[in-house]
Amino acid sequence: MTGDATATGYGFIDRIASLYHKMYINPAYRLLLLILGAPITLITYGVHQYRKTKDGSSKQAEQLKASLIASGAKERLLEEAKDQLKRKHAFFGQTVSAEQVNREAERLASAKFEALVQERLQNQSSEGSSSKILTFTDTFHQLLGHPLFFAVSWVLGLPMYALMAVYSNPYAKYVAERLFMALFVILGVSFLVFTILYISPMSPAANILGETATNEQIAAFNHLYGLDQPYLTQLWNTIKGIFTFDLGRSFSGNENVSVSIANKFPVTLTLTAISTIIAVLIALPIGIISATRPNSFLDYTFMFIALLGLSIPNFWQGLIFILNFSIKWSWLPATYNPNNWLSAIMPIIVLGTALTAAVARMTRSSTLEVIHEDYIITARAKGLKRRSVLWNHAVGNALIPIITVIGLQFGTMLGGAAVTEKVFNISGIGSYIVDKQFIPDIPSIMGGVVYTAITISIVNVIVDLMYAFFDPRIRSKMKQY
Repeated sequence: MTGDATATGYGFIDRIASLYHKMYINPAYRLLLLILGAPITLITYGVHQYRKTKDGSSKQAEQLKASLIASGAKERLLEEAKDQLKRKHAFFGQTVSAEQVNREAERLASAKFEALVQERLQNQSSEGSSSKILTFTDTFHQLLGHPLFFAVSWVLGLPMYALMAVYSNPYAKYVAERLFMALFVILGVSFLVFTILYISPMSPAANILGETATNEQIAAFNHLYGLDQPYLTQLWNTIKGIFTFDLGRSFSGNENVSVSIANKFPVTLTLTAISTIIAVLIALPIGIISATRPNSFLDYTFMFIALLGLSIPNFWQGLIFILNFSIKWSWLPATYNPNNWLSAIMPIIVLGTALTAAVARMTRSSTLEVIHEDYIITARAKGLKRRSVLWNHAVGNALIPIITVIGLQFGTMLGGAAVTEKVFNISGIGSYIVDKQFIPDIPSIMGGVVYTAITISIVNVIVDLMYAFFDPRIRSKMKQY
């Protein structure tokens, strides 16, 4: 029993070491490993350097470097780097001094030389050289075999092990990577929007206080809201406020920005989500019917209506609806009221018209492309019913581009809902941003735009997950990645 337990323990350690080595090869994951497991990294690095010195690995590396330098390898790399830089600058028409070229070439050549040395050392190790090169991951593997280090590593390196657990699960890794990319998108949007507002010629103080405001009053306003601080300080405070859900108070009205967005954003999100669901439920059957009956009367009729839906501007469609259904026939309220569900019908239809048309056309084209594939013809030849072939084989494989269109259109609807909200007097996030834009009320605009971007990023992650759910080929790639 003791032997089995020991073997199981070593097997577990080997799996951890193998996973660590696999992640260490990837530069991005290597950086995260070293940072999240900083105490363990320092211990392993110290032991690794000591063992390299003790077993002569450092001496072997130095001898190999001297041998390569003597053979002229480094000089060749330097000349190649200089030639590459000169051709690059000539192509772009750039004038660069010889000193700058030499300095850049030296840096590139040094990096390539170090990579060449490591490659030669690894080759010597793999070819069964008498002195095996001890790598950093080998040292970590050996240290894990010591019970004390193993226990300490779990205490000091718990975040690192959490990252390794996520990496070991293909689905968790797939989600985590896309959330991580979404984080950079959010940071990029925050930086871009804030910079545009910062360099805007409009002065919030002058617009709010009016033309009669004195220089002292404008200076006091700027000091009160931190507008007199340096650009980087304001940018840092804004980004910190976004991630802590504390954007301060708006310039106009002195209202809490986070509370205002929390009250207005759900209205836009709800209307957009309902519009999307209804549009998909209508568009998918229309697209499938058109694809199964190409060039028929139904096909031409549905696609003509879809083309009209893509061509009609939202604001014009909304005004026509109000003129007819509210003013002429008095069937529906002209303005939105959250306590009256009838008032949401026209905004939902206006928001969903373009999405319905786009999804219907994409469903038709995607299904048409799939139903002529060899595996569909084979399924029919085997005697399967047409409906079974259509739903079990064709539609599932045609969904990937359809899902893409739905995800993109949802972001467009959410970001472009301001026009519809203005037409129907909806107090949502779109009209809120538009109202604050002309001041400009920086905290309010930043909160509205960035939280909208966060929602769109989350929707894109969901779309990516739906790819894997509907397409087994993507699931297979996820497991191999």
